[in-house]
Amino acid sequence: MRLGVGIGWRPEIAGFVGALPGLRFAEVIAESVHPEGPAPELLALRDRGAAIVPHGVRLSLGGAEPVAAERVAHLAACAEALGAPLASEHVAFVRAGGVEAGHLLPVPRTRAALDALTANIRRTQAELPVPLAVEPIAALFDWPDAEYTEADFLTELMERTGALLLLDVANVYANARNRGEDPAALLDRLPLDRVAYCHVAGGSEEGGRYHDTHAAAVPAEVLELVAELCARHRPPGLLLERDGRYPPAAELRAELDAIAAASGLEPVT
Repeated sequence: MRLGVGIGWRPEIAGFVGALPGLRFAEVIAESVHPEGPAPELLALRDRGAAIVPHGVRLSLGGAEPVAAERVAHLAACAEALGAPLASEHVAFVRAGGVEAGHLLPVPRTRAALDALTANIRRTQAELPVPLAVEPIAALFDWPDAEYTEADFLTELMERTGALLLLDVANVYANARNRGEDPAALLDRLPLDRVAYCHVAGGSEEGGRYHDTHAAAVPAEVLELVAELCARHRPPGLLLERDGRYPPAAELRAELDAIAAASGLEPVT
C-alpha cells in the first residue's frame, strides 16, 4: 500500500494537519484515542480517504510478561474505529514486575529476549484485525552480552513473526551517532522489503549524546539518510514526527517538503 508523505497527528497541530491538501497518511498515538468516539478531526481525515495508523507506546512487547489483553484490545479497537490499514508498536519494554518505567527501554539482544518478544508479538497479532508493524527504538545504552547484532536480531524477529518493520530513520541516525557507527551500514543489513513505513524526526545533542526528541527540525544528516534509504528501497511511506516546540506552519510545511524531496515521494503541502 502506497502511503506517501505523512505526519503524526497531535491535537496541538490538528488544524495544520487537516489543512494539508495532499495528505493521505497520518499516525496517531493509540493511547490518546477513544475508540468509541475518536476526535472529529481524525474522523474527517479518515472520511476523506487518509490512512490513519494507530501507534501504540505502552504494550511493552519486549517485556518478559505477556502483553495485557485489555491493551491489545484497545489497539485493535482503535484500528477498527479509524479504518486503519495497519497498527504499530515498539520493539521495547515499558514495565517490569508492575513498575512503570515511563520510557521506552531497549530489549537485550539475546535469544531469551527474542523468544519473549516473539511470543508477545504473536499474542498481539492474534487479536488485531490488521497487520502489525514494529519499530526499533533509539537507545541511549545497549545491554551487555548481546548474542545478535541489531540487524540480525530484527531480521530474525521479522522472520519468526511475519510482522512488518516500522523503520525510524532518525533512530537509525541517533543510534549510529551515539555508537560511532555508520548508519548506512545498518540499512544494508536490514530487511528493507519488510518496511511498512518510516518515521523521520529531529533531535538534539545533550551531555555528549544525541537524543531523538521529536522537538527540533529534522537535521540534514537524517534527510541524507532518507535519500540513502530510498536509493536502496523506497518505503511505502515516510512520516514526520513532532511532539513539542511546534514551529510555525511554514516551517512544518518546509520539513514535509524536504522529506518529499529527499525520498522522491509526492509533496503533500
